[in-house]
Amino acid sequence: MDKLQVSDSELISLYIRGSEKAFEKLVQRHKSKVYTTIYLIVKDQYVAEDLMQDTFIKAVETLKSGKYNEEGKFLPWIIRIAHNLAIDFFRKEKRYPNVVFEDGSNVFNSLEFAEDSIESVQIRQETHEHLRELIQRLPEQQRQVLIMRHYEEMSFQEIADATGVSINTALGRMRYALINLRKQLSKRSPYYDTNLYQR
Repeated sequence: MDKLQVSDSELISLYIRGSEKAFEKLVQRHKSKVYTTIYLIVKDQYVAEDLMQDTFIKAVETLKSGKYNEEGKFLPWIIRIAHNLAIDFFRKEKRYPNVVFEDGSNVFNSLEFAEDSIESVQIRQETHEHLRELIQRLPEQQRQVLIMRHYEEMSFQEIADATGVSINTALGRMRYALINLRKQLSKRSPYYDTNLYQR
């Protein structure tokens, strides 16, 4: 039925006129190419999914603001957004978040995939995925501080200001977040990268 495909530019016009379904169709049509573009740069499934969402959010904002003018070239345009977001992320991160415990040990050392065996890449990838799941399970306030500190690289002063608490409270939440993470990770640590807790 989609053989007589409505063109991207028609879908964009429909969306601008208020049809949410039209944008959903654009997403369905192009999400795998957008995802692949991002994944090839960041090489992390979860990060790629997040950045794919960010890409479409950015597209929505541009379309709603009336600044879109890439007549009939939606795919190259959205791929360019995806590519730029992925490159920005890659530059900013360079390595995975360097979550440091109170004793100075790191959750992860930097990833040097090129020199790793297939097995250790697999193990590290699974470890990162598991860490991501664990972070999602933290209590809201602890998760918020951890993400601001390690993913957004905010200072504790900035975190305190952004969340409306004292620096001590922000530090306390961070401390409990790390304690909780370490507790959860230690339950399965033999399964993980042997460098998991090395400095």
